[in-house]
Amino acid sequence: MLKFLSKVKIEFNALDPRVASCMEFLAQCNARKAKESNPACQVLVKRRTDDFPPQITVTFVNGVEEAFDATSTPAQAIRTMILEKGQLLETEQMFREAGEKWPVIIPEEELRQFAPGTKVVCFAVTPWWEISMETEPQTNKVTYSISLFFSSLVSPRQVFEVRTTLSFGLI
Repeated sequence: MLKFLSKVKIEFNALDPRVASCMEFLAQCNARKAKESNPACQVLVKRRTDDFPPQITVTFVNGVEEAFDATSTPAQAIRTMILEKGQLLETEQMFREAGEKWPVIIPEEELRQFAPGTKVVCFAVTPWWEISMETEPQTNKVTYSISLFFSSLVSPRQVFEVRTTLSFGLI
């Protein structure tokens, strides 16, 4: 998670009952694996004494800063958002290194073009039903099996089956 960040600032009042998200996020930032992913990332903790709500502010490696209200945003949601934005940053960097413009803009006419190598197959199907009934004399249990089969006219050896079974006892 920290590999996408250059700075993390966590602000909270230790006596505030809403600090759970801040403490969880701080624990995630202090984990060995997170620190190893980006040792240069600064993790700053500001302990407040006023009624300021708990807040987590992250700065991405590209300089974009985002603040989260830690009273209403779980630490896992913040972590997930960082990972998603980080993947976008990696994709952007990959395109820039390849000499491509970012963001990639696909012209409208290309979106409507036929894609070569794509097959559109329309075929008719032949459906048929099979219904069977079994009765167990000892228990008076009746079982109905209803099967619906489909086979393609193009490939009649491929058969698809939808089966349901109903069982009930007679009194």
